[in-house]
Amino acid sequence: MSESAVYVSLDSGNDYWSRTREPLACLVFLAPLLIIYEVGVFWMTSGDSDALRNGADLWMRAGLDTFGLNHPLVPPLVIVVGLMLWHVVGGYYWRVMPDTLAGMLAESLLFAFALVVVGQATDLVFQRVGGGTTMAFTRDHAERAVSFVGAGIYEEVMFRLFLLPVFYAGFRVGCLPPRRAAALSILASSLAFSLAHYIGPGADPLQLFTFTFRVMAGAFFALLFFTRGFGITVGCHALYDLLVGVLLVQRA
Repeated sequence: MSESAVYVSLDSGNDYWSRTREPLACLVFLAPLLIIYEVGVFWMTSGDSDALRNGADLWMRAGLDTFGLNHPLVPPLVIVVGLMLWHVVGGYYWRVMPDTLAGMLAESLLFAFALVVVGQATDLVFQRVGGGTTMAFTRDHAERAVSFVGAGIYEEVMFRLFLLPVFYAGFRVGCLPPRRAAALSILASSLAFSLAHYIGPGADPLQLFTFTFRVMAGAFFALLFFTRGFGITVGCHALYDLLVGVLLVQRA
């Protein structure tokens, strides 16, 4: 192991704020969500698993299928292997502290509640100008919950773990300074994240409120990804979707 890798390992191993960003901690944290989603999709569908799968998951599977990788377990294995390789290349310690996972859960809940507040405030603003909307859900609560967990995982893999660095690298190749490249990559990935919800067979109807809020949510998740890491971003996204799409709907 190189001297720089040892330094990274020692530095990150002694600081909670850095440990939460390590790939192994992110993998252990999101593993239960990944299992719940994949097992839930298999259990609740009878042959037509695509009906319950998240759009980003389906796009990822379609891309892998072009290379002949069409086994149902390939996408979750890609996530697992990718994070493991990232951990090896980064030279991080091979340990995850329980208090790190507890802190990641607490942060995910905190940021999810913060995004709920932002969403409610945005909805109120749009209602005042006649553009507010209430989204209707017709699926069973358990099915919605499984689908929302998948959204938290696969949308973050696609738009934050993959697309955000691609945009950033592209802007840096274009000779933009780091801060400007980061800002533009956040904006570009957030626009792509929002637009993706209106593409495909199960697309939502395009509305100004939902489009605007999803751009804001995409920027929120991108900032989390940059500052708090992939694991907490996935946790926040999944918990937000569960809060808004299951718990608040039940109380409405």
